[in-house]
Amino acid sequence: MKIAWFCIPAHGHTNPTLDIVGEMTEAGHEIVYFSFETFKEKIENAGATFISCDGYDFDMDDKENADRVGKDIAFAVELMVNSTLALDKMITAKVKEINPDVIISDSVAYWGKMVATKFNIPYVSSTTTFAFNQYSSKYMVHGISDVFKLIFSMPKVTKQIRRLKGNGYPVKGIMDIVKNDNNTHTIVYTSKAFQPCSETFSDNYCFIGPSIRPIEKPMEKKALRTIYISMGTVVEDSNFFRNCIEALRNTDYQVIISLGQRDEPLSDLPDNIEVYDFVDQMAVLTITDVFITHCGMNSVSEALYYQVPLVMFPQTREQGAVAKRTSELGAGAILNSSNPSAIAKCVSDVIGNTKYKEATADISKSFKESGGKEKAKEFLEALL
Repeated sequence: MKIAWFCIPAHGHTNPTLDIVGEMTEAGHEIVYFSFETFKEKIENAGATFISCDGYDFDMDDKENADRVGKDIAFAVELMVNSTLALDKMITAKVKEINPDVIISDSVAYWGKMVATKFNIPYVSSTTTFAFNQYSSKYMVHGISDVFKLIFSMPKVTKQIRRLKGNGYPVKGIMDIVKNDNNTHTIVYTSKAFQPCSETFSDNYCFIGPSIRPIEKPMEKKALRTIYISMGTVVEDSNFFRNCIEALRNTDYQVIISLGQRDEPLSDLPDNIEVYDFVDQMAVLTITDVFITHCGMNSVSEALYYQVPLVMFPQTREQGAVAKRTSELGAGAILNSSNPSAIAKCVSDVIGNTKYKEATADISKSFKESGGKEKAKEFLEALL
């Protein structure tokens, strides 16, 4: 089988795919992976042939653009169309040369889906968040202002759709691009137990559980209770980390903070709090009793895999959906305020109630029984 695989320039969308790439290439299948130079080494190490999408006026690798996508639908569609058309000539030539049996693309690497439609090639969606349909979309919180934004943005969206049509893409409307239905073959990196409304999805949806990478360097546990704090790349409350430090300063907890790429360092740290730019998250989670998190899908999945209860402070709608589902299953509590007293109370409540730990054990079991990369391989081979 020849597979052309497309992904966006994001670690959280690329990393879960690599186990499948390795499993498929070891079985003798050929994968040509369209991505970006940052990911070249790990893609090639997984066994795929790498094709660079850098240098094509691709706008989705700009952080400011990425942050705006979730808030402005007209801008998101324009960005997607610009990216698709920027890559069009190169991808069209490569796809004709490769002649793939199947195209797999990340659920938001829409150019992959568009190319599959354009050349009538079987298509598989790779979904690193929850799968969303009319039932599970209720987990995405939309206010009345969002409805008005959508209404007023439609003329701009229609203009972008015409640009795609003019370049040979048979697209009727925005839903053709962004929506998968029950006929769309889809790999989802979670379990049926964690997926909201999983019973509403057809057998074309393959729930394989999260991809968990091996621990590189063990982390030392220095106290009876360890609190881990990581908030991804976007934290709207600039005082959040400082509030966590104040909340946990006079405690017996070992506190590990992963800051990520942030310009402002944290000072005046007590002895029980350690701050790092980056950590081996797998290693930290093996010693963690509570994880304070923004609720990125990968971070939550990794924590639940290691049976770590969560204190959740989501920053986006998608993260809000993950937080809502985690809370619904009893594996974590959502912070309603980021002040130090609220953080301290929430951490104490989660540590002090065994129901949270018990719920994580059930979800972890569902992850480990989902089938993983082997199930994905069987699913893809069955397409032909």
